[in-house]
Amino acid sequence: MSDECKDVSGGREEEFQSGKENIEESQALFDETAGGSPADQAQASVEEAAVSEAQSAIQAAEQKAEENYDKFLRVYAEFENYKKRMDKEKSEFIKYANEGMIKDILVVVDNLERAIEQTKNHDQSEGVALGVEMILKQLKDILDKYGVKEMRAMGEPFDPRLHEAVIHEVADEYEENMVISELQKGYILKDRLIRPAMVKVSKKSRDKAETVMNDEE
Repeated sequence: MSDECKDVSGGREEEFQSGKENIEESQALFDETAGGSPADQAQASVEEAAVSEAQSAIQAAEQKAEENYDKFLRVYAEFENYKKRMDKEKSEFIKYANEGMIKDILVVVDNLERAIEQTKNHDQSEGVALGVEMILKQLKDILDKYGVKEMRAMGEPFDPRLHEAVIHEVADEYEENMVISELQKGYILKDRLIRPAMVKVSKKSRDKAETVMNDEE
Protein backbone atom coordinates (compact mmCIF):
# COMPACT_ATOMS: atom_id res chain seq x y z
CA MET A 1 0.00 0.00 0.00
CA SER A 2 1.28 3.37 -0.96
CA ASP A 3 2.06 6.04 1.48
CA GLU A 4 -0.84 8.14 0.18
CA CYS A 5 -3.30 5.29 0.71
CA LYS A 6 -1.94 4.77 4.14
CA ASP A 7 -2.35 8.45 4.85
CA VAL A 8 -5.94 8.43 3.55
CA SER A 9 -6.76 5.23 5.41
CA GLY A 10 -5.14 6.55 8.57
CA GLY A 11 -7.04 9.81 8.24
CA ARG A 12 -10.32 7.98 7.88
CA GLU A 13 -9.59 5.83 10.91
CA GLU A 14 -8.80 8.92 12.93
CA GLU A 15 -12.01 10.55 11.73
CA PHE A 16 -13.97 7.38 12.59
CA GLN A 17 -12.36 7.14 16.01
CA SER A 18 -13.00 10.82 16.65
CA GLY A 19 -16.62 10.44 15.59
CA LYS A 20 -17.02 7.41 17.82
CA GLU A 21 -15.63 9.33 20.76
CA ASN A 22 -18.01 12.20 20.02
CA ILE A 23 -20.93 9.79 19.94
CA GLU A 24 -19.86 8.25 23.25
CA GLU A 25 -19.50 11.69 24.81
CA SER A 26 -22.92 12.67 23.52
CA GLN A 27 -24.39 9.44 24.86
CA ALA A 28 -22.75 10.04 28.23
CA LEU A 29 -24.09 13.58 28.23
CA PHE A 30 -27.52 12.25 27.31
CA ASP A 31 -27.33 9.64 30.05
CA GLU A 32 -26.39 12.29 32.58
CA THR A 33 -29.20 14.49 31.34
CA ALA A 34 -31.65 11.60 31.41
CA GLY A 35 -30.66 10.55 34.92
CA GLY A 36 -27.45 8.69 34.44
CA SER A 37 -26.72 5.08 33.81
CA PRO A 38 -28.68 2.35 35.62
CA ALA A 39 -25.74 1.85 37.95
CA ASP A 40 -25.61 5.56 38.70
CA GLN A 41 -29.35 5.65 39.19
CA ALA A 42 -29.15 2.70 41.57
CA GLN A 43 -26.36 4.38 43.50
CA ALA A 44 -28.33 7.62 43.61
CA SER A 45 -31.38 5.74 44.89
CA VAL A 46 -29.29 4.12 47.62
CA GLU A 47 -27.82 7.48 48.62
CA GLU A 48 -31.25 9.13 48.55
CA ALA A 49 -32.68 6.37 50.75
CA ALA A 50 -29.76 6.75 53.16
CA VAL A 51 -30.28 10.52 53.32
CA SER A 52 -34.01 10.07 53.87
CA GLU A 53 -33.35 7.51 56.60
CA ALA A 54 -30.83 9.83 58.26
CA GLN A 55 -33.29 12.74 58.13
CA SER A 56 -35.99 10.55 59.68
CA ALA A 57 -33.58 9.49 62.42
CA ILE A 58 -32.64 13.12 63.08
CA GLN A 59 -36.31 14.16 63.27
CA ALA A 60 -37.06 11.27 65.65
CA ALA A 61 -34.06 12.21 67.79
CA GLU A 62 -35.14 15.87 67.87
CA GLN A 63 -38.69 14.88 68.86
CA LYS A 64 -37.35 12.57 71.58
CA ALA A 65 -35.05 15.32 72.84
CA GLU A 66 -37.99 17.74 72.98
CA GLU A 67 -40.09 15.21 74.90
CA ASN A 68 -37.24 14.60 77.34
CA TYR A 69 -36.80 18.34 77.83
CA ASP A 70 -40.52 18.73 78.57
CA LYS A 71 -40.27 15.89 81.10
CA PHE A 72 -37.25 17.56 82.66
CA LEU A 73 -39.15 20.85 83.00
CA ARG A 74 -42.09 19.08 84.67
CA VAL A 75 -39.84 17.16 87.06
CA TYR A 76 -37.88 20.32 87.86
CA ALA A 77 -41.10 22.24 88.58
CA GLU A 78 -42.34 19.42 90.83
CA PHE A 79 -39.00 19.39 92.64
CA GLU A 80 -39.12 23.16 93.18
CA ASN A 81 -42.66 22.86 94.58
CA TYR A 82 -41.49 20.03 96.84
CA LYS A 83 -38.61 22.17 98.11
CA LYS A 84 -40.94 25.09 98.81
CA ARG A 85 -43.37 22.79 100.63
CA MET A 86 -40.56 21.29 102.72
CA ASP A 87 -39.18 24.74 103.53
CA LYS A 88 -42.64 25.90 104.61
CA GLU A 89 -43.19 22.82 106.77
CA LYS A 90 -39.75 23.24 108.32
CA SER A 91 -40.45 26.90 109.03
CA GLU A 92 -43.85 26.00 110.52
CA PHE A 93 -42.26 23.33 112.70
CA ILE A 94 -39.62 25.71 114.03
CA LYS A 95 -42.18 28.48 114.50
CA TYR A 96 -44.54 26.37 116.60
CA ALA A 97 -42.11 23.82 118.06
CA ASN A 98 -42.77 25.05 121.62
CA GLU A 99 -46.56 24.93 121.36
CA GLY A 100 -46.98 21.85 123.56
CA MET A 101 -44.72 23.20 126.29
CA ILE A 102 -46.44 26.60 126.20
CA LYS A 103 -49.86 25.00 126.66
CA ASP A 104 -48.56 23.31 129.81
CA ILE A 105 -47.18 26.61 131.10
CA LEU A 106 -50.55 28.28 130.49
CA VAL A 107 -52.12 25.91 133.01
CA VAL A 108 -49.67 27.23 135.62
CA VAL A 109 -50.56 30.80 134.61
CA ASP A 110 -54.25 29.99 135.11
CA ASN A 111 -53.60 28.63 138.60
CA LEU A 112 -51.50 31.64 139.58
CA GLU A 113 -54.21 34.02 138.41
CA ARG A 114 -56.81 32.11 140.44
CA ALA A 115 -54.56 32.21 143.49
CA ILE A 116 -54.22 35.99 143.16
CA GLU A 117 -57.99 36.40 142.91
CA GLN A 118 -58.56 34.31 146.02
CA THR A 119 -56.05 36.26 148.13
CA LYS A 120 -57.31 39.73 147.19
CA ASN A 121 -59.94 39.74 149.96
CA HIS A 122 -57.55 38.62 152.69
CA ASP A 123 -55.36 41.32 154.19
CA GLN A 124 -52.98 38.83 155.77
CA SER A 125 -52.33 37.31 152.36
CA GLU A 126 -51.24 40.57 150.77
CA GLY A 127 -47.56 39.63 150.80
CA VAL A 128 -48.28 36.22 149.31
CA ALA A 129 -50.41 37.77 146.60
CA LEU A 130 -47.66 40.22 145.74
CA GLY A 131 -45.13 37.40 145.41
CA VAL A 132 -47.47 35.37 143.23
CA GLU A 133 -48.10 38.41 141.02
CA MET A 134 -44.35 38.83 140.52
CA ILE A 135 -44.00 35.17 139.51
CA LEU A 136 -46.96 35.51 137.17
CA LYS A 137 -45.45 38.59 135.54
CA GLN A 138 -42.18 36.77 134.98
CA LEU A 139 -44.00 33.89 133.36
CA LYS A 140 -45.98 36.21 131.10
CA ASP A 141 -42.82 38.05 130.10
CA ILE A 142 -41.28 34.73 129.07
CA LEU A 143 -44.38 33.80 127.09
CA ASP A 144 -44.39 37.20 125.42
CA LYS A 145 -40.75 36.68 124.46
CA TYR A 146 -41.76 33.55 122.53
CA GLY A 147 -44.67 35.25 120.78
CA VAL A 148 -47.53 34.21 123.08
CA LYS A 149 -50.28 36.81 123.46
CA GLU A 150 -53.47 36.92 125.48
CA MET A 151 -56.56 37.13 123.33
CA ARG A 152 -59.18 39.74 124.21
CA ALA A 153 -62.62 38.17 124.58
CA MET A 154 -64.62 40.17 127.15
CA GLY A 155 -67.18 42.42 125.47
CA GLU A 156 -66.49 40.97 122.03
CA PRO A 157 -69.09 39.29 119.79
CA PHE A 158 -68.98 35.53 120.23
CA ASP A 159 -66.78 33.91 117.56
CA PRO A 160 -66.75 30.08 117.50
CA ARG A 161 -63.33 30.17 115.84
CA LEU A 162 -61.85 31.96 118.87
CA HIS A 163 -64.22 31.25 121.75
CA GLU A 164 -65.63 28.19 123.43
CA ALA A 165 -69.10 28.94 124.83
CA VAL A 166 -69.46 27.19 128.19
CA ILE A 167 -72.61 29.00 129.37
CA HIS A 168 -75.39 30.94 127.64
CA GLU A 169 -76.95 33.35 130.09
CA VAL A 170 -79.88 35.74 129.83
CA ALA A 171 -78.46 39.26 129.92
CA ASP A 172 -80.83 41.83 128.48
CA GLU A 173 -78.37 44.65 129.18
CA TYR A 174 -76.09 43.19 126.49
CA GLU A 175 -76.61 42.61 122.82
CA GLU A 176 -77.36 39.00 122.04
CA ASN A 177 -74.45 36.63 121.48
CA MET A 178 -71.86 38.79 123.23
CA VAL A 179 -69.09 37.54 125.54
CA ILE A 180 -70.14 38.74 129.01
CA SER A 181 -67.63 36.79 131.09
CA GLU A 182 -64.26 35.18 130.50
CA LEU A 183 -63.89 31.92 132.41
CA GLN A 184 -60.50 31.04 130.96
CA LYS A 185 -58.30 33.22 128.79
CA GLY A 186 -57.49 32.36 125.23
CA TYR A 187 -53.97 32.60 123.81
CA ILE A 188 -52.37 33.05 120.41
CA LEU A 189 -48.88 31.81 119.51
CA LYS A 190 -47.53 34.18 116.85
CA ASP A 191 -50.44 33.96 114.37
CA ARG A 192 -51.96 30.64 115.48
CA LEU A 193 -54.70 30.11 118.05
CA ILE A 194 -53.36 27.59 120.56
CA ARG A 195 -56.19 27.82 123.09
CA PRO A 196 -59.68 29.28 122.64
CA ALA A 197 -61.14 31.41 125.40
CA MET A 198 -63.77 29.71 127.56
CA VAL A 199 -66.57 32.24 127.83
CA LYS A 200 -70.09 33.00 128.99
CA VAL A 201 -72.32 34.28 126.19
CA SER A 202 -75.36 36.54 126.46
CA LYS A 203 -78.81 35.70 125.22
CA LYS A 204 -82.10 37.55 125.32
CA SER A 205 -84.96 36.51 127.56
CA ARG A 206 -87.96 35.07 125.76
CA ASP A 207 -90.13 38.15 126.40
CA LYS A 208 -87.34 40.43 125.22
CA ALA A 209 -86.75 38.30 122.15
CA GLU A 210 -90.44 38.35 121.25
CA THR A 211 -90.51 42.13 121.65
CA VAL A 212 -87.53 42.51 119.33
CA MET A 213 -89.14 40.24 116.73
CA ASN A 214 -92.39 42.23 116.87
CA ASP A 215 -90.49 45.50 116.46
CA GLU A 216 -88.72 44.11 113.41
CA GLU A 217 -92.03 43.06 111.87
